[in-house]
Parts: sequence; structure tokens; C-alpha cells
Amino acid sequence: MRPGSKRFYRVTKPVVFLLCLIPLVILTLRALNIWGLSLGANQIEELLHELGRWGLKMLLITLSVTPLRQWTGWNWLIGYRRMLGLFSFFYILLHFTVYAVLDQGLDLAAVAEDIIERPYITLGVTGLLLLLPLAATSTRGMMRRLGKRWQKLHRLIYVIAVLGVWHFYWQVKLDAIDPAVYAGILALLLLTRLHYARQKRIRLERATAKALPESS
Repeated sequence: MRPGSKRFYRVTKPVVFLLCLIPLVILTLRALNIWGLSLGANQIEELLHELGRWGLKMLLITLSVTPLRQWTGWNWLIGYRRMLGLFSFFYILLHFTVYAVLDQGLDLAAVAEDIIERPYITLGVTGLLLLLPLAATSTRGMMRRLGKRWQKLHRLIYVIAVLGVWHFYWQVKLDAIDPAVYAGILALLLLTRLHYARQKRIRLERATAKALPESS
């Protein structure tokens, strides 16, 4: 079974899909107090925070696909990027849903007030809104329809990741160790992208320079 083949993806994509669902399954078991698992005293807050963390984790995993492909030459990794990106959107949307429905009781006025008055919620909601067009245009059909504009649009994922880490940092207030780890991972991914973009530009300039004398 050759990596990157249709058969390869038919076998491995369901496995990746199920792996991405594991955090939700565990959180559900904890919420229902099954097998001795529990969300603790403040269940809504714990559920809210865990969904947010997993949304951010999935976002960073999605961003790591391209650097890993470039480092290893495993081009087949790109076949999982869309699924991982949609799962990050899924967990972040659940995060907001738990906040709006369970924490705020679907009081839209209270939600709007929080968005306006609490900067960390403003950042989080902004990130979610920016994710919406990315999720809506994640299909191959939309890629073909948008052409080069699709790539430009989906570069928003880097802005969204920055907003997500920033939201996390402001939300935890005093305990900034976890946000610092996420920020470090994101910084590494961004620097890697800049490095490869620079290398690509240098190769293009060299190829252009070599072609010029030949054409003259």
C-alpha cells in the first residue's frame, strides 16, 4: 500500500478521524461521570476550557502539516490537512457553543456584552468568525473555484492561531505556562514558514538569473 494512494487514504483517513474524536469522547465520558471519570466541581468551566485547548491543539497540528512535509518529504501528509483543519473548527465551535449555551444560558445580550467588554472573548470570537470562511471553502470544489484567492484566504489560519494563543493567554491570567508553550510552538511554525518562503524565493531568483543570459 503506497503512501498517498487512494487505498492508503481509504484505510488511514478513518483512523485519523477516530483519533481526532477521542478528546470529545473522553470529555463526554467525564461529563456523564462514566468509568469514574469526572469534570470536577465546576463542570461547565472545565468542559469549556478543555474544548478550547483541543481546538487550539488541532489548529497547531493543522499548521504543522506543511513544515513536516517539507522536513521529511512525506508529501502524503497534505492529504490530512483539510480534515485536521475542520476538526480544529469543530472543537472551537463547540468551545463557543458551551460558553453561549451552558455558561451564558443562551442570553444573547449577555454574550454580546461579554464580547464587547472582555478583550479575551473579543479575540476568541474574532478567531471563530475568521474560521467560518475557511471551513466553508475547504472543499476541492471551492479550491478550484477560488483559484489563487483560496490560498490567500486560507493564510488567515496564521492570524487565527495568533488570536487563539492570545485569547488563551488573556483567559488564564496568572498561569501563563501553557499559553507560553503554545506560543512557542506557533512561533516555530511561523519561522519555519518564513524560512521555506525565503528559500523558495532565493531558488526562484537564481533560476531567473540563470535563464536571463541564455535568453539574451
